[in-house]
Amino acid sequence: MTERMNKEGTVIGVSGPVVTVRTEVPASMFEVARVGEEGLLGEVIRVDEFSVRIQVYEDTNGLASGAPVFFENDLLSVDLGPGLLGGVFDGIGRPLGVLGKEGIFLPKGARLESITGSRTFPFTPSVSPGDTLSPGDIIGTVGENPTFRHLVMVPADQKDGRAAWCAPEGEYLPRETVVRLEDGREFSMVQRWRVRIPRPVQERLPFEIPLITGQRILDTLFPIPLGGAAVLPGGFGTGKTVTQQSLAKWSSADLIIYIGCGERGNEMTEVLEEFPGLIDPVSGGPLMDRTILIANTSNMPVAAREASIYLGMAMGEFFRDMGYNVAIMADSTSRWAEALREIGGRLEEMPGEEGYPAYLGSRLAQYYERAGRARALGSPSRNGSITVVNAVSPAGGDFSEPVTQASLRMSGAFWALDKSLAQQRHFPAINWSQSYTLYDEMLAPWFRENLGEDWFPLREYLKSMLEKEQSLLDLVQLVGRDGLSEEDKWILFMAELVRVLFLQQNAFAPEDASYSPELQKAFLELLGNFDTTVRRGLARGAVFEQVSAFPHRADLLNLRGLGRDEMKTRGTQWLNRLASKMEEIEVVLQ
Repeated sequence: MTERMNKEGTVIGVSGPVVTVRTEVPASMFEVARVGEEGLLGEVIRVDEFSVRIQVYEDTNGLASGAPVFFENDLLSVDLGPGLLGGVFDGIGRPLGVLGKEGIFLPKGARLESITGSRTFPFTPSVSPGDTLSPGDIIGTVGENPTFRHLVMVPADQKDGRAAWCAPEGEYLPRETVVRLEDGREFSMVQRWRVRIPRPVQERLPFEIPLITGQRILDTLFPIPLGGAAVLPGGFGTGKTVTQQSLAKWSSADLIIYIGCGERGNEMTEVLEEFPGLIDPVSGGPLMDRTILIANTSNMPVAAREASIYLGMAMGEFFRDMGYNVAIMADSTSRWAEALREIGGRLEEMPGEEGYPAYLGSRLAQYYERAGRARALGSPSRNGSITVVNAVSPAGGDFSEPVTQASLRMSGAFWALDKSLAQQRHFPAINWSQSYTLYDEMLAPWFRENLGEDWFPLREYLKSMLEKEQSLLDLVQLVGRDGLSEEDKWILFMAELVRVLFLQQNAFAPEDASYSPELQKAFLELLGNFDTTVRRGLARGAVFEQVSAFPHRADLLNLRGLGRDEMKTRGTQWLNRLASKMEEIEVVLQ
């Protein structure tokens, strides 16, 4: 232990995960330390004149005054390279699959890198001796799994150099040297990066392409771009976890990093049990081939919860620099903020609103600003993105609490989950009147090019139906439904159909779990034409009670499960039959 750690200190106080240490030599902020004989991993979070405070990422039970402390002269870092995909890690990057072999409880002081084992990977070089290499340049490719091509890059914190030797094509361990420079530096497939420091990029790029989620209410009303940020707040039981899991499976991102940050153990267990059995709808292979899971449940040490989102972001930036579109699902940032509050209290810091530390907003900003779309360093040129979808768990569903409000200021989309909708079994329980997106104008050119100019009137039709329903429901409270006109009765009926058939979605039904934008447009067109046909009949004298007796809902449900072309063909036939029935009603009335 002393060979790799060159600074020393002594424990003089323990307060939960926060340990006070008298140091014999200077220590740096956020420097990694090993505390006690067991070598518990920690991080310096306060530096005083003669002592430092360390937040320990493990259980401090049994830690005594006088225990030795060793400092590693480095910040919390993670190894990045082939072998991350499909892995399950704790909040500080240790592979749980390896730790779990030692028992159901994590051993104290376990020191494991994120990339372990003796698995070899097929390496194909992209450079030759004599080539000049710069930070971010691609030096080779690795077939990490049947569906994912891993790019081996010159680390972003290196300087230029000339290649003297490159490994021939073949199978190599991740830490074997594959490129050697003339100045003696050696690069393997693995590079190490400090999780709290953003990786540099060549250029930040504007938002132009939407993240296709497959959820009709999100893609139609509240879209976000690749590189954007969305907040998903909701109380207990509103469906945050299921919504994020649906996005993880069906969204158009190339790679998913799912962070279980302080959630209940049974919820994370569901994820760990279900994800390995899921099939990627794009490649047909296992979904885990493009997924990384970070599990830091509520019964794990609270300090590691604070580090978990930085770990996920560091991994995401690594794959972004390869040119991939990464989506990070954090569930939830409220639990992360609670960890900040607990540690701040033990540090005796002046509390802010509701006891959260005054720097809550700035810490959230440091996380959110690392999302975005960018051109990576190095050659060849490649663009990647990190899209963030953060769940927030406000106590009692109160969106005015500090974490939700701070998250709103950092993000561009607000997907508000509604307890009353969840109680009605309407999922996803996203409240369309409270939710919003700031990305509409940025994404309009993409929708115009891919869905046509008529997409926008259809979207406005959907919004207007929901608004009219609300105003009519207010009127019904005064005059009752019988006091409405025939057309207003129909609008209420039609709005309910729109809510049930379009906004509501079954995450467990294969034909309804994900809906492409083309299908969304086709189904909206069908609903709009249906509405027009009925209103025309009502204007000619048809009675609402007769029209509403038709099996509209069952017919539309059957049509909703069809492909785009078949939906259009059979939908037209169904509308023609409906028009004929309307004419028969009009003849009888005459």
